[in-house]
Order: sequence, then C-alpha cells, then structure tokens
Amino acid sequence: MTIAWVYLDKKSAAINALKDYADMEYIIQHTPFDVADARDKMSVVRSATISDMPKHTPNPHAGEERIAAAIDEIDVLKERYRRALEYMEWFRPAWEQLGEDEQFLLRQFFCLEISKTDAVCNIYDKLYIERSQAYNRKEKAVAHLALLLYGK
Repeated sequence: MTIAWVYLDKKSAAINALKDYADMEYIIQHTPFDVADARDKMSVVRSATISDMPKHTPNPHAGEERIAAAIDEIDVLKERYRRALEYMEWFRPAWEQLGEDEQFLLRQFFCLEISKTDAVCNIYDKLYIERSQAYNRKEKAVAHLALLLYGK
C-alpha cells in the first residue's frame, strides 16, 4: 500500500463513485448504439441541395474529414466504454456485498435526484425509522461501502 492511500478521503471517494454508478450503467448500455451511429455517419453520402444561391467551391477533402472525425468519435466512445467496464468491475462486487437496506439508503441519498427531505421520507415509508436514524444508517452504509471499495 502506498502512502497516498493513507491521505485519501475514502468516504468522499466512495460517495463520488456511487454518484457515477448511473452514468457508467448508461455508458455501457448505450455505447454500442452510439458507435453504430458514428459508423453510419462515415458511409452516408450527402445529396446535393438545389437552391438559387451561388455556391462556393466545395471542400475536396470533406469526405475524408467526415470519416476522420467519425473515427475519432468512435475512439472516444470506445475509451469511455472501456473505463465504464473497468469501473463496474471494481464497483459492482462492493455494491453487491452491501445489504438491501444499505443499498436502498445509498440510492435514496446519492443516486436519485431528489432532495434529502424526500429521501428521508422515502426511507421512513420503507424502513419505518426516524430522521436521525436514517442519517446514522446512511453514514454507516457509506463507511461500509468505503471499506469495501478501499479497505482500511
């Protein structure tokens, strides 16, 4: 273990990793379609438009530039997909080790785009605990997630 791990704020890092979970799932689900769209852009031939306006000299390299731009876009999408897979390989085992109540608490506080008051109300409706207990359990769940992700 390197000395940097001692100074890492593991709780904040775990919260940030949890907040990225939905984005990573989205990337994994939609990247194949985005890559297919980018490949389609490479092979589409644009038709000439008829208008009364005089035209300037067309770019003789427009097709090459369009293909190069699509290749660059595909490279970016594939790198983003690789990082999302790496994230899921790292995060998902820790997430699955959490109990159902811990997962529910963390989803309510960090994954859903709702206010903390609404999160506490949802927690009360499901777990029948008071506001202070909800916050205490949230802190314990975050600490447990941080321990699973980063160790001591």
